[in-house]
Amino acid sequence: MILPIRAFGDPVLRKVGKEIDKNYPALSGLIENMYETMYNAQGIGLAAPQIGLGIRLFIVDVSPLAKDEEYREISGELAHFKKVFINPRIVEEKGEEWKFNEGCLSIPEIREDVRRKRTVTLEYWDESFRPYRETFSDIRARVIQHEYDHIEGILFTDRLGVLKKKIIKGKLQKIASGEINVNYLMRFYK
Repeated sequence: MILPIRAFGDPVLRKVGKEIDKNYPALSGLIENMYETMYNAQGIGLAAPQIGLGIRLFIVDVSPLAKDEEYREISGELAHFKKVFINPRIVEEKGEEWKFNEGCLSIPEIREDVRRKRTVTLEYWDESFRPYRETFSDIRARVIQHEYDHIEGILFTDRLGVLKKKIIKGKLQKIASGEINVNYLMRFYK
């Protein structure tokens, strides 16, 4: 089932998510719906707050990037990088910061350069509640850090400089008020 994606301005996007356990109601169905919602919106990551749930859960599937010439060297790895992250905690971020032009399904029509560390180590559980501690680099680390921010109540626009924030302020207000056209289902906070 395709769920509406919460738009910038919805308070759920600013809340720190709560941990869940294996008894969370209909978890497998929720994860399936999140993937369907993400694919429908042509995204590569989606966090539970973006569909109105204040929990520590996000999904990623960067396989569409495997076809991008920029990622030719790691295309084989990207083609199969689809994961569920439950109750993740960043253990370490390291490496040189790099700029990358990010966007967000909750903030359509805005893309800006964001600086993030190249490598991130997380502890998390998968959809079967098996624990993991893994280190990710390259674009995978970038997507994970972006989605992790969502469960911490942080949006990529929060990471912009003061001038950039002023420049996009009007666009953000239009998104919050629903004055945008997107080709996927969105819910605006009233």
